[in-house]
Amino acid sequence: MNRYLEILLESLKGFDPRYLYRNPVMFVTEFALILSIIVTIFPSAFDLSVSFSYKQFYEAVVVLLFLTILFSNISSAISEGKSRTITNSLRKLQKETTARLLSGTEITEVPSSKLKRGDIVLVKSGDTIPIDGEIIEGSGYVNESSMTGESRPSRKILGDSVTGSTTLVTDEIKVKVTNNPGETFLDKMISIVENAKRERTPNEIALSVFLSGITLVFLIITAALFTLSRYVGVTPDIMILIVLLIALIPTTIGGLLPAIGVAAVNKISEYNVIAKSGKSVENAGDIDTIILDKTGTVTMGEREAVKFYPNRGVDYNEFVTTCSMISLQDQTKEGMSIVKLAQRDNINLTLNDVAGYEFVPFSAETKFSGLVRGGDEILKGAFRALENKFNISDKYVEGLCKEISIRGGTALTVVKNGEFSGVIELNDLLKPGIKQRLEGLKKMNIKTIMCTGDDETTAAFIARESGIDEYVANVTPIDKYNVVIKEKEQQRMVAMVGDGTNDAPALAKADVGMAMNSGTPAAKEAANMVDLDNDPTKLMDVIFLGKQILITRGALTTFSIANDIAKYFVIIPAMFTVFSQLNYLNILGLQNPVVAITSALIFNTFILLALVPMALKGVRYRPSSISDLLKRNVMIYGLGGVLLPFIMIKIIYSAMIATGVVW
Repeated sequence: MNRYLEILLESLKGFDPRYLYRNPVMFVTEFALILSIIVTIFPSAFDLSVSFSYKQFYEAVVVLLFLTILFSNISSAISEGKSRTITNSLRKLQKETTARLLSGTEITEVPSSKLKRGDIVLVKSGDTIPIDGEIIEGSGYVNESSMTGESRPSRKILGDSVTGSTTLVTDEIKVKVTNNPGETFLDKMISIVENAKRERTPNEIALSVFLSGITLVFLIITAALFTLSRYVGVTPDIMILIVLLIALIPTTIGGLLPAIGVAAVNKISEYNVIAKSGKSVENAGDIDTIILDKTGTVTMGEREAVKFYPNRGVDYNEFVTTCSMISLQDQTKEGMSIVKLAQRDNINLTLNDVAGYEFVPFSAETKFSGLVRGGDEILKGAFRALENKFNISDKYVEGLCKEISIRGGTALTVVKNGEFSGVIELNDLLKPGIKQRLEGLKKMNIKTIMCTGDDETTAAFIARESGIDEYVANVTPIDKYNVVIKEKEQQRMVAMVGDGTNDAPALAKADVGMAMNSGTPAAKEAANMVDLDNDPTKLMDVIFLGKQILITRGALTTFSIANDIAKYFVIIPAMFTVFSQLNYLNILGLQNPVVAITSALIFNTFILLALVPMALKGVRYRPSSISDLLKRNVMIYGLGGVLLPFIMIKIIYSAMIATGVVW
């Protein structure tokens, strides 16, 4: 179906009162439309003139009221049309594939739709991963371009999550299914986008209540004018009172408000971020504190081993061999870089060299990894973690760690048989442009807190170099949660990024929690946003976008109310030309009250259409303080909202008089 025809049909469906009742301003407008149609068909029943010119006036009012509601519905239909486009693109990613189901040593080929949570499937190079799961054996590069748009495959290792419909391009992996069909990540994302358009945010609800109150006030005023007119012996024209009511109530913001809410979720999807509700996007605009991980957010996140420092009395080659041994099975970037650095020193080990050892993977709680065989332990990790585990101390090694930290590097200490063997230096670089982005957050009075597992010296160096306000060193997952709680106790809105199961409590507690698509199911479930590109710095983009949406809503509200105030000075004096006391308010000198009111209604109708692009695209936003934003809003949208109606209504009025329209 033609896109424009689809928008038109959706707009016409929006006239159904079952939809419109949620928007009180437009609901009253539709009631006025129905009443005006009745008045037009049966004018004599309301003691109205049945002359040809007045018939034209009544018909014009019906058309303009119809267009007012239509233009409001069009803005919503365009927004919801974009939501459907996003949903359709996500649906196209869902593929029914054949999966190799493992049962012991047997392999059975089954449709991916028959898989269930707990099943184990074998995925070979070139295969489409049949369903969401976790790698339990093997590693390889996965092409996630269908999800992220990034053409470069990403390496997936033991314990990593993989998403259904992506493609394994190298090697072979075994995947444990983590979701039943219909509960996959894609299914949840489709459901989120579909339901987003029906969900109203707290600020939107509050604004709707405010607009409802204003509408009720003007309903009462219009009814009072009807009574007052009869009291002074003037026969009121009910059609003029209908036009007066519609011109006075805030139809501009009332008509655009639903579209702004849906546009928020659509705009954030353009960043390849899926928001689970409009509320989370709105919360992003109110953020006071942002909690950032150092690795991957502030720095490049690609720490590489650059130098080995053996302890006093330890042979250099022996130390390098030890470092290579404990890193052979370590599939992290740091572990692989240590093996490569050792190979430059002609230390080339294989898995046979660590036969009989059990590999201990790194965890955020222990902060070390390594090999264990019987009572022998060879571990690498944070200095304090190993110092506390073995209850040992070494001033020389501690000095090496501090020296590396002062340079902004990361010190990885090695312990063999209960003694420090030496230190491995890892280096990471600040992300390009991170200083400027953090400066933008400061202009918005947003506090930045960096959490890192590095020691105090490294954390202080990175914070100082990047412009971070506060930092928490030697952090554990519970520390992140405590930072969130501490900030919220100070009545601050908090945003954070996470990807691990241990991040889930903090993500759930934060006002804006953004999980990485590569993160664990628990993290993605706890967060209220998911970044498909796995880029932690996107959180800053989300905050800027949230600010833009709030500013857009504020600008349109300011413009709408200023508009209404200006229209009062145009319409009321023109209506009551019989009262000479009001002549001083007739600034524009509009002598024909019916034409004046019609001019106001024409302006009221078409300004709504003119503002639809702004409602959907948003007001241009630059990082600045709240006071600066308020001044800008008042000057541009407040003053503009007052002046524009005077100018346009006068032009419309003059054009109507010039063309002989004198109802």
